[in-house]
Amino acid sequence: MVTFPEVPLGIFLFCMCVIAIGAVQALIVVYAFRFPHLLNPEIQGSAHRALYRRHVLHIVLRGPVLCLAAAGFSLFFYPASYLLMAMAVFLPYLSKAASWCRCRLLGPQEPPTPSIELFDLNRQEPLSKERVAAFSDGVYAIVATLLILDICEDNVPDAKDVDERFHGSLVAALRESGPRFLAYFGSFATVGLLWFAHHSLFLHVRKATQPMGLLNALSLAFVGGLPLAYQQTSAFARQPRDELARVRISCAIIFFASIFQFATWTAALLHGPETLQPSARFGGREHAFMFAKLALYPCTSLLAFASTCFLSRFSTAIFHLMQIAVPSAFLLLRLLVRLALALLQTLRGLARPARGAEEDVRAPLLPAPC
Repeated sequence: MVTFPEVPLGIFLFCMCVIAIGAVQALIVVYAFRFPHLLNPEIQGSAHRALYRRHVLHIVLRGPVLCLAAAGFSLFFYPASYLLMAMAVFLPYLSKAASWCRCRLLGPQEPPTPSIELFDLNRQEPLSKERVAAFSDGVYAIVATLLILDICEDNVPDAKDVDERFHGSLVAALRESGPRFLAYFGSFATVGLLWFAHHSLFLHVRKATQPMGLLNALSLAFVGGLPLAYQQTSAFARQPRDELARVRISCAIIFFASIFQFATWTAALLHGPETLQPSARFGGREHAFMFAKLALYPCTSLLAFASTCFLSRFSTAIFHLMQIAVPSAFLLLRLLVRLALALLQTLRGLARPARGAEEDVRAPLLPAPC
């Protein structure tokens, strides 16, 4: 479907896969409700079990039904198919946003019935933290594997080429692929450090919410683009004319992958007592360190992107400097944060005596107490 976006067959096959997955999920729901001991205890003892089943099936089959309509439209008007597939992803969030706007404009309506509130797509509804972390680890592992396979496939010199082109010098043969090796190590370090920041974030998370899951998925979407960033940066030596655009594309991918990770942490901070450990909340001993760790890549990638606008001749050097500086900063980050906090405390201590001196000067002007 990506390679041939206008061909109906690709859209049709993709929609059929979604429909098949939805049908299997619907069968699981029907089977579970047929044997109540498999259900959640709250649903198992409810008098509205049929209403639960109908509501869950509505949620499970909503996407497959839209994909079925998309498969039909693909035969004669494929843009409508893409619109329907996008609706299958964003319709729950659009529905929740519309409900929130209606509540703000018209006032609070009657509360929903308790029987279906459990499965309503609520912004505060918790997700499984373990499943979110496991899915994220899988994405990072696949991205790292793609980078490894890419560098191993194209850049291992053949013995015949080494003898014919480089007179038997393996060092000279490897030197020719030096820019690609540099791009590989920089890209792999970026993947590793983003994973490390993600791992540190979820160590402090108690439970994940719907906004956190959405923002984490957006971050992973751009993490999946890091092999593309590697392809862009590894082509500097072969296509130097396009290096400015390639640097900016790579900086943009890294920025969005890291800023959505930072937004995930921000969403957790908004509900600190519920979603975060005490040490990572405002005022906690790990709060400043987590802030610096998650803000490092957004700031450096944005700075590198802005620098290419003024120093376009040095865009490649700026990008490689960023790739080298960020891992070094990560190693020294805790020390730098402690020094910054100590400096702030020192400045506060200097400001307090100054205020006390002002109060002492003004004290004689006040009338003496009786």
